[in-house]
Amino acid sequence: MVSFIINAIKIIFLLGFLIFIHEGGHFLVAKLCKVKVNEFAIGFGKKIWQKQGKETTYTLRLIPLGGFCSMEGEAEESDAEGSFSKASVWRRMAIVLAGATVNILFGILVYFILISTIGIRFADPAKDTFLNRIYYGAQGTGLFIGTIFESLKMLFSGGFAVDQMVGIVGISEVVVETSGIINYLHLLAVISVSLGITNLLPIPALDGGKMVILLIELVRRKPMKVETEAKIQLIGFSLLMALTLFVTYNDILRIW
Repeated sequence: MVSFIINAIKIIFLLGFLIFIHEGGHFLVAKLCKVKVNEFAIGFGKKIWQKQGKETTYTLRLIPLGGFCSMEGEAEESDAEGSFSKASVWRRMAIVLAGATVNILFGILVYFILISTIGIRFADPAKDTFLNRIYYGAQGTGLFIGTIFESLKMLFSGGFAVDQMVGIVGISEVVVETSGIINYLHLLAVISVSLGITNLLPIPALDGGKMVILLIELVRRKPMKVETEAKIQLIGFSLLMALTLFVTYNDILRIW
């Protein structure tokens, strides 16, 4: 029972923390850009806790598989003060990119610290200098990021099958198998960077898909129709949910 509780805490904290810093990135940059945030939520579905701030409602929701930062005028046209749709395209780009950027920077920082202070052992004590640790830490971080891009390349080129992808259930299994704070922090860094880079893929419903729409607006010098963008996002979200269910199903089959 104690083991089950500890594992549950490890999984919930990892997922909740990564979602929190991702949505926190959107939130902080939105505030800096004077865009009103109506709700900052961790999780989806039914509200289990909420607190009303000066202009933002902070909520925890029942299903801890994501979160959102709901901004004024994001899903519809709004002339209200602080509307996302009325902000400059550059400010909107900054807000959209902020979540994935925070995930990537956080993961790189943790991974870099671990590899530069713990993961390196020098046979010659004379070489065990701060600068050498920084060098090898940066090298290890670069190799790690390169591995992520190589995996994405293999996925789109057919060298990596969709049924080999790991979803929330598979990630939870890996989290449970971690032993010690160092392994746990390493996994946190790996998943954080992977989440950030994946979120920047040009797929509707992901931040990368939103960036494509904003880039089109920048070239056309006028925004896409709200109805058209909503349809694109809905199609993308539906496909993403279908992929999530498929990957989760494969995770369950793999475990059982």
